[in-house]
Amino acid sequence: MEPNLLPLPDYVGRRRQLMAKLSDRGVAVLPTAGLQTRNRDVHFPFRPDSDFFYLTGFAEPEAVLVLAPGYAGGEQILFCRPRDPEREVWDGRRAGLEGALEMCRVDRCYDVREIDTILPGILENREILMYPMGQSGELDIHVQQWRSHAKSRARQGVRYPVELIESGYLLHEMRMIKDPAEQEIMRAVTGMSAAGHRHGMRQCHPGMHEYQLQAEIEYVFYRLGASHVAYPSIVGAGANACILHYTENRDPMREGDLVLVDAGAELLGYAGDITRSYPVNGIFSPPQLAVYDVVLKSQIAAIGELQIGRSVAAYHEAAVEVLVDGLRDLGILRESREEILERQLYRSFYMHRTGHWLGMDVHDVGDYRGPDGQWRNLEAGMVLTVEPGLYFSPDCADIPEIYRGIGVRIEDDVLVTLGGPEVLSAGVPKIPEEIEALMALGESVR
Repeated sequence: MEPNLLPLPDYVGRRRQLMAKLSDRGVAVLPTAGLQTRNRDVHFPFRPDSDFFYLTGFAEPEAVLVLAPGYAGGEQILFCRPRDPEREVWDGRRAGLEGALEMCRVDRCYDVREIDTILPGILENREILMYPMGQSGELDIHVQQWRSHAKSRARQGVRYPVELIESGYLLHEMRMIKDPAEQEIMRAVTGMSAAGHRHGMRQCHPGMHEYQLQAEIEYVFYRLGASHVAYPSIVGAGANACILHYTENRDPMREGDLVLVDAGAELLGYAGDITRSYPVNGIFSPPQLAVYDVVLKSQIAAIGELQIGRSVAAYHEAAVEVLVDGLRDLGILRESREEILERQLYRSFYMHRTGHWLGMDVHDVGDYRGPDGQWRNLEAGMVLTVEPGLYFSPDCADIPEIYRGIGVRIEDDVLVTLGGPEVLSAGVPKIPEEIEALMALGESVR
C-alpha cells in the first residue's frame, strides 16, 4: 500500500485515553526529542520522540505536549515553533501554530518560547505530574522551576504536584497493543522491508562488498517511501555474521561465505526488523545448510507459540529446545539434553533471547513481566520479533572445523491475533530452496 493511503492513527483518541488514566488530578508534560549534533554545525536527521509522536503525529523539534484533564484553557495543548520565514529558507518549512493546531487537532497551540510563562499556571491544583524525567537535562530544570512556582503559592491554598509519574508507566502499556491503524502501518513497513531483502538476495554475488549489498537493500526501502532505516543495517559475510551487532559492513563477500542481513525500514514512526541468512554464491553448502535447518526449525517452533494467553517466555523456551537438539545432532554439544538446558551450555552459540516487542521503537516499550514478577501473557495486537540464531566463531576450536565461521539468524515480525500468529514479514523467503531459486533469477528490475 502507498504510504499516503495508509490510515492515520487516532491521535486524539490516544490522548483522551491517557487523560482518562491521569484523571483531573494529573497533568502530563511530554517533550519531543531534540536535534542531535553530528559534527560542528551539522545535525543528524531529526526523528521525534516515540512517545510524543505516538500522541501527536507531529514531526518537528522543540515541541512539548501538555495534557491537563479539565483545564479551562484547553485540555490538550501543544507548544511548538512559530513560523519563521528567514529560518525556513535555511532549515525547511515549519507548521507554525496554526498549522500545528490543524494537524494535531489539539485545543490550543502556543509559541514554545512562552512555555515558562504559561505552564506554571497549568500545574497549579494538580497533584500528579507525568513526565519523562532524565530525558532532557535542560527541560528537567524547567520542570522543577514550574513546580516550584506552583509550590510557592501553597499558602494561598494552591495545590502543586507532589507525585511524579514516569511517562512510560501509563503510556507504554497503551503502546504495546497495536490498534487496527498501527497494524496496517506495520504490514506496510514490513512489506517494504521484505521487498528490500528480496532485492538484496537477487543482487548478491561473490566479490560484492557488504556495503554494496546494504546500499541495494536500503535503496528499495527509500524507493518505496520509507522515511528512514529503522536502525543501522547489519550486513555480515563469513565470520562477520558471528558478531551480533556488526555494522561496519566494509568487507568483500567471498565465494563460499554465508551472509547475514539484518535490516528494516521505518514508516510513519514504525519499524520493520527482518533478518535473513543466505549463501553469497546462491547455493548453500552442506555445513551451512545443516546449521540453517536447525535455526529454521527453531524459528518455526517459536512462532507456533505466539498464541493469545500463552506466556511471552514460551516462544523462547520452544526455540531453545530445538536449538539444543540441533547442537547435539551436529555433534557440537555432547552432553545430555537436560544437562545442556540446566547449565545453559548452548549460550556459547546462542547468547541472546528469541525476540522482543516491535513497534515505534525497534526494541519497543513494554514490560515482559507483570507486577508479580511472572512472565506476562500474550494479547491480541502485540507485535514481536522471532529471531533465533546460531553463531560459530572461527575461534571455536572445540567444534567441528566445517562449522567454524558460520553465523545464522532468521528473524520475522509477528502479530498476535485471535486467529493465531500472523507473520507480517512473510514476503521474504526463508525456506532454503526458495532462497536459492530467488537468487538464481539474478538482478531484479529496478
